[in-house]
Amino acid sequence: MSTTLYTANDFILLSLPRNAAPANSSNSSADSWLQNELIGGRAFVSDFQIPEFKIGSLDSLIVQSEELAKADNQIGSSIGKIVEILTSLNESGSNAYKTVPINNVPVPEYLENFQWMTRKFRLDKSIEELMKLITDESTQLDSDVRATSTNYNNAKTNLATAERKKTGDLSIRSLHDIVKPEHFILNSEYLTTVLIAVPKSLKSNFEKTYETLAKNVVPGSAGIISQDSEYILYNVHLFKKSVQDFNAAAREKKFTPREFDYSEELIDQLKQEHDSAAHLEQSLRSQLVRLAKAAYADSFINWFHTKALRVFVESVLRYGLPPDFNTKIIAVPPKNLSKCKAELTEAFGYLSGNAFARNKQGKIVKEDASLHQYAALVDTEYEPFVIYTISL
Repeated sequence: MSTTLYTANDFILLSLPRNAAPANSSNSSADSWLQNELIGGRAFVSDFQIPEFKIGSLDSLIVQSEELAKADNQIGSSIGKIVEILTSLNESGSNAYKTVPINNVPVPEYLENFQWMTRKFRLDKSIEELMKLITDESTQLDSDVRATSTNYNNAKTNLATAERKKTGDLSIRSLHDIVKPEHFILNSEYLTTVLIAVPKSLKSNFEKTYETLAKNVVPGSAGIISQDSEYILYNVHLFKKSVQDFNAAAREKKFTPREFDYSEELIDQLKQEHDSAAHLEQSLRSQLVRLAKAAYADSFINWFHTKALRVFVESVLRYGLPPDFNTKIIAVPPKNLSKCKAELTEAFGYLSGNAFARNKQGKIVKEDASLHQYAALVDTEYEPFVIYTISL
């Protein structure tokens, strides 16, 4: 199997009339030219098998073409979002399409051997019904991934908050792993203990003035519990009725009162907060990874079934009935997409016939009334043949 298939990020879906041959190679069939001469034979070309679908009126095909274009873009955007999620979780990274299997095979192999899933998308249904089946499932997949991603991001935020409580400075971090029962006056009817985080630069000022910040402060009661690079955590004993005045005066002097009511039950609860947040974040992360990988595979299958429908509809609009098309999937070597498209246009540009006049640069300048005109109405980047580029 060609290495081009597995190194390509760009693919081309191409549909030509069955009897089309390249204009610049009189002795070659389209298949031979695509395999051997397109960009020097360096592209990997494989048949893209499309079944024959139930066809309604020309007007219905035009409507379906418009709807399929919307569905194609919508599902493609959903897949892009899933890849972003996997990348953010360090799962598969930018090469997600190469590592997440589609129907148990790598993406390039799936494209090379694409087959319509007739059990899931039965061919006795109309194109409109098939579109609805595909888009409904794709919308649900997108909704499930977005909801799970939101839940995970909320859990991640909560964990970050818990981490800040655990690792911040003494003016903001949780104190449950620092304080001990002996730092507090407990079970007293009149006395209590407050905790104050004091900037190190204000240490001397605090120790000189804390007894005067409010009435009924126990003299000499301030003690250092802990310190970090910026703050010193003190405990101070005082009468309960003076706590509010003490805290207000402390704030004015740029000391930070820490609200903390000592309780063994509360301390146990706070100790569990971080572990609980970490467990939930990891659980939702695993759930999101599993869902995103499964949704990627299912969405990718839906995406290419949409493209198969789109190629069929556009080919009927371009080439007429009965449907008889030569459809290919082309894996383009890196940095060769523009060159590949230019060579295809040079070889098969004549398929536009008299439907379009072109200027010296080959750009369309005029259109006549014909079947091609219907295709142009729904394809703003009109080409003389059916072609879609896929960048993974």
